[in-house]
Amino acid sequence: MTVYKYTGRTKTGVTKKGIIDATNKNAAILKLRDQGINPREIVESTSILHMDLNIGGKIKNQEFVIYCRQFATLIRAGVSIVEATNILARQSTSKQLKKALEQVEEDVRSGISFSQAVGKHPKVFPELFTNMMRSGEATGDIDETLERLANMFEKQYNLKKKVQSTLTYPAVLMVITVVIVFFLLIFIVPTFVSTFDEIGADLPLITVLTVALSEWLQKFWWIVIGTVIIAVVTFNSLYKKNKQFHFAINLALLKMPIFGSLFQKSAIARLMRTLSSLFSSAVPILQALTISEKVSGNPVIGKVVLEARSSLEKGSTLSEPLEKSWIFPPLVTSMTQIGESTGSLDYMLEKIADFYEDEVDRSVDTLKSLIEPLMILVLAVVIGLIVAAIMLPMFSLYEQM
Repeated sequence: MTVYKYTGRTKTGVTKKGIIDATNKNAAILKLRDQGINPREIVESTSILHMDLNIGGKIKNQEFVIYCRQFATLIRAGVSIVEATNILARQSTSKQLKKALEQVEEDVRSGISFSQAVGKHPKVFPELFTNMMRSGEATGDIDETLERLANMFEKQYNLKKKVQSTLTYPAVLMVITVVIVFFLLIFIVPTFVSTFDEIGADLPLITVLTVALSEWLQKFWWIVIGTVIIAVVTFNSLYKKNKQFHFAINLALLKMPIFGSLFQKSAIARLMRTLSSLFSSAVPILQALTISEKVSGNPVIGKVVLEARSSLEKGSTLSEPLEKSWIFPPLVTSMTQIGESTGSLDYMLEKIADFYEDEVDRSVDTLKSLIEPLMILVLAVVIGLIVAAIMLPMFSLYEQM
């Protein structure tokens, strides 16, 4: 979007000056005329205050879920795509989404299809959304396609938040534990060292080790912080840029105890929900698998999806590569086979997604009930050991007195 400064007159003859954003000068003139302003002069603004600073890239999942739901409701109510886009652009609280919708509205008014218009903004509109809308336009079922998209994105968002909520508690408690331990070792333990020296007695092994660790941290705390920062930056860089490292980490997450099963169920539910929505929207199966691989969110799952695509190209079935992979339980492969043989694959995939979404719900509730007391116990043990290291010599002093 380009910002233009204009001077014009309203219908009542009042001179008006201001700024307006549009894709080009002609679009800006049309916008002004729609507002009842006849522009006399219009030039592109060079002010730094009007520069388009697009920081942040993609919009938040929650914002896109709300957009899909509102868009589906408006279309279902009989509002045209152009008017619905205009309404949602004006009320959107996301800068990225607002600007994208304004450009989509202009493009649609100029004569191109909605799917082509949103395809110009891949950072805002996922490929899944664009392809399903293209299929909906071809079949004439735009309202049903939007309803399906809204339900799918909503379910995926809720699923993601549930998994995140399960992981947040132990992560936060672990950070708190580390901070408390550092505080005790650097600020509290040193205050007792002089007292231990005055006692002169042999200190318990736990106290000797604690004091030694405390003294080391006081001298080399910067090494610990620097190592942590370097490790985080290196991990983040490798995870984003190195495909083999990215794959290895996701594989390790799927195989880790306790949480691995949760990640696996969540990934299966997401994949099956996506495939079901694409098949229901009449997207060709090979194209649907390509899209699903990109939006699966897990390269391990994505690899199996690509193998399934290759299998279909060779004339095989979808269920065969799924059956060979350890990631997909027998329930998934069996229901997929039934769907293929009965011609109701989209329905069966939807039922698989429903089942594993319920499984994630149950797993989340179970993990929360187990993790909370376990993490509290870990916190109590760690802090208890440090307190014990301080108090044991003090008890020895009292016994001597």
